Order: sequence, then structure tokens, then C-alpha cells
Amino acid sequence: MTTTNHQFRLAARPVGMPKREDWSYTEEPVREPGEGELLVKVLYLSLDPAMRGWMNEGKSYIPPVGIGEVMRAGAVGRVIASKHPGFAVGDHVSGSFGVQEYALSNGKGVTKVDTSFAALPVYLGTLGMPGMTAYFGLLDIGKPQPGNTVVVSGAAGAVGTVVGQIAKLKGCRVVGIAGGADKCRYIVDELGFDAAIDYKSEDVKKALRTHCPNGIDVYFDNVGGDILDAALTQLAMRARIIICGAISQYNNTTPVKGPSNYLALLVNRASMTGMVVFDYAARYGEAAREMAGWMAAGKLKSREDIVEGLQTFPDTLLKLFKGENTGKLVLKVANE
Repeated sequence: MTTTNHQFRLAARPVGMPKREDWSYTEEPVREPGEGELLVKVLYLSLDPAMRGWMNEGKSYIPPVGIGEVMRAGAVGRVIASKHPGFAVGDHVSGSFGVQEYALSNGKGVTKVDTSFAALPVYLGTLGMPGMTAYFGLLDIGKPQPGNTVVVSGAAGAVGTVVGQIAKLKGCRVVGIAGGADKCRYIVDELGFDAAIDYKSEDVKKALRTHCPNGIDVYFDNVGGDILDAALTQLAMRARIIICGAISQYNNTTPVKGPSNYLALLVNRASMTGMVVFDYAARYGEAAREMAGWMAAGKLKSREDIVEGLQTFPDTLLKLFKGENTGKLVLKVANE
């Protein structure tokens, strides 16, 4: 019997928040892998803020998803057929398999994962792209030193939760900015942040003065906009700012709001550096080994926010932009 593959393809370039009409839900028969190929049954999909940028036309760090193409997405799954020497039926793997039930691959960018160490969704979060982003962004660009004050926005998200925990492991004081009392409690009580600022109910600029009396040494920015501006007013001398994302700006229908307080960089001899995790691909193994060690020792916690059903994809993706997820947002596509 022929197996059917259901997929979400990009039907239109979104204006503002993506709508269900921006996608087409398609199906096609699954073909057997050819020589050098493997067939993966997708089990979990990674939903990431970066997906919004991939939908836009224009120059970026990665080509946009084409109209009519399967939506790009990281995923984990199980190999169900293989004519590739590096992969056997039954192997669990991660890769950029797209928003679909089955994926054919030539093996490029596909890695085996060990489900005896961690559950599959963890390889989309702490041991996946968000964890790598946190690790290299904080350690390579932020260069935190013991006693430094590290502030992270989007602190209850997939990247922010890991940034804060690694900063604590490096002996820093950590302040997280998150939306809502529950998220703020979570990062302090469960993850060990020193303080949390609820941007929905507090004056962020005033709260940063309270919690960072000696200034911010490292600011890891996931949201951009007004919160980035507030952080710029509280920099310590020679502060390092990592520009990882700007989720507050991704669905704008007006021009992106840039930092109006950028002269603080001059006054404080500070640096602001953009980072894209793919630049560190050759070193992913190094980060994964160290973070896996921290997890095994109970020093690094992982949390996944899992929603079931491929068909929910258009609505589930919006949870990211409405601030409705805590930890890594994952879409469960199928059971083993």
C-alpha cells in the first residue's frame, strides 16, 4: 500500500502575522529512497522564531523558502528505509526535514541522536539549534566572566532559558526579562536566575536599574525593539551585546524599530554583535558534549512545550509570537 505524505507548503509571503491562508496543506505519495538516500518518518518538528524571517523575500543569512516549497523546519525522526551507508533503518536522526510527515534526504546535515540519553524533543531544544545558539552566542561573543551581570531577553524561551543557565554555570549574576508572572517565577525558582523582570507589568528600564546597579556586562537580545533600547541605557563599561533575534519586530507592517540609544555603545566602549548559529556548525559536537555533560550532572535543565498534530502547524507557530510558550516549542507529528 502506498504511504501518503502530508505537508505544509508556503503559499504566500505573509504580511504581518502569518495566516492559515499563507499555507497550502498538500499530500503526495512517499517514494522509496534511491542510492545514497534515506527516508525519515518525522516524529517532532522544531518551531522557531527564525521561521518568520525565512518566509520573507529578500537577502538574509539563508535563502527564503520559495512559494510552493515545503516549509523549512528542523525535525527529529526515525529512519524507515535507507540506501545510505551511514544510516540504518531504526536510527533516530535530526535534520532540516521540513513541515511534513516523511522526508527523503541524501544525508547532508543529518545527524544520529541517542534516545537513551535524552528524549527526542530535547534534540530540538537544549541539545539542538536553540542550545547551540545559546552556547556559542553567550560564550564566544558575550565572553562572560565570573561576577559579571548577564541580562537575557526572551528569558523563558528556548534560547533564553539555556543562556541564563550557562551564565550561572560560569559564575555570573543573571537577570531574565520575560512576559508574565508564571514565566518569571519559572526562570527564578526552577532555573536559578537571580532576578526576573516582567515586561508586561513592569517598567523595564527602571527594573534594570534596580537589578543591575553596576550595569549590564553582557546583554543577550532575543526581542529587539523597546527592550533593547532599555538595556542600552544600563550598560557597564565594555559591555558585550549579542543580537540573536528581534521577535518583537518580526511581524511588523511598519519599518523595523532600530535602537535609538545606540550612542551608549560609544560612551561605554561597548560592542554589539549579530550572531547566526549556522556559522558554528563545525563546532556543534563540542557544544553538545559539554551541554550533555551538564545535563547528566543535573546542572542544565530542559523544558519542551509540546503540541500534537501536524495540521495544527499554522496556529501552533503563532504561539511563539504571542508569547504563549515556555521553553522550546515543539510540534509532535507522529508516535514511534
